[in-house]
Amino acid sequence: MTIADRWLLPDGMDEVLPPQAARMEELRRALLDLYHRWGYDQVMPPPLEFLDSLLTGTGTDLDLQTFKLTDQLTGRMMGASADVTPQVARMDAHSLKRQGPVRLCYCTNVLRAKSDQHQGSRSPVQVGVELFGHAGLEADLEILRLALGSVKAAGAAEVHLALGHIGLYRSLVQAAELGHAEERAIFAALELKSPGELAACVESSVKDPALAEMFLALVELHGGREVLDEARSAFAEAPASVGAALDQLAALCEGVAAADPQLDIYIDLAELRGYEYHTGMMFAAYVPGYGQALAKGGRYDDTGRAFGRARPATGFSMDLKLLATLDEQQPPCDGIWAPADDAPGLAQAVQGLREAGERVVQALPGQRTGPAEHRCDRQLVRMGDDWQVSHLA
Repeated sequence: MTIADRWLLPDGMDEVLPPQAARMEELRRALLDLYHRWGYDQVMPPPLEFLDSLLTGTGTDLDLQTFKLTDQLTGRMMGASADVTPQVARMDAHSLKRQGPVRLCYCTNVLRAKSDQHQGSRSPVQVGVELFGHAGLEADLEILRLALGSVKAAGAAEVHLALGHIGLYRSLVQAAELGHAEERAIFAALELKSPGELAACVESSVKDPALAEMFLALVELHGGREVLDEARSAFAEAPASVGAALDQLAALCEGVAAADPQLDIYIDLAELRGYEYHTGMMFAAYVPGYGQALAKGGRYDDTGRAFGRARPATGFSMDLKLLATLDEQQPPCDGIWAPADDAPGLAQAVQGLREAGERVVQALPGQRTGPAEHRCDRQLVRMGDDWQVSHLA
């Protein structure tokens, strides 16, 4: 490696420099304070865990994204955390063992072996919340409102909410008694939003004509809230669980619209993101100008089963690095410049200002940069035997 190449970072690994680092820290504090006000307790999961814990249950989809290494103490395989949610589920099920609903939040670095198709970073700072122990609509609605509030707290003026429900597709698959290969073929066609490919898969796999029509309708059922009315007509003869999923989506729409009447809601009944992971409603929050969702989440019940305690669960997560780009204002110029001087009283004046909460930058001998480069709008000047703060011209 040449000297020039030593500065290179691996693909997908990024560093955070000023002023973005300051913005991220400011936002981290604001979000964790927001979650605290909603009753969420902060947890800090470890950066490494044994693989059989990280990749259990809902974590199995993370296998390809997990960096793996051997524990030198035990010889067992470990993995770097690629997604905090399975770790928090383990905490709820095994470490905390609280009764009733448990609200947890976190903000921590994760590491991914490869980027997903929507996000370039392999080292996001994951922030989010999880609500365990309540299977009702109220928990899902709380998570939705908190996710939307988080994106707005980061500076988004306009948010678009995409809603779906994985239970609807699961119910149709169960009613059609599809085998694994048939189910995956239809799943792939729906992911591609390809009516032609979907029709071919349904024709070869679904024997019941009524169910076949319902599968074909899925790819067309996307748009505003009126899609739910169209879906009730298309799925009039579907299993009761399909109607229950539509009722849940309608209630969630009403709940978030009551809190924010101007919110743009998009329904997509063929959205199957996280199919192996989610068990109920799913959502994503988008902001104009960003190609990927800024917040993603949904219901993922029974995550703790692998740890001996199955619990209802719902939550969401975000990448703090991406979220911080919503508001890229420069940090304020609010510092106090102190000279490189050992004159009597200067050290005490600097210490007093810092203890009072002021930002004081003291020059070093021979320093060529001045107050402007260090975001200082005031300076300490000697007036008689005292040091006073005066505004810079």
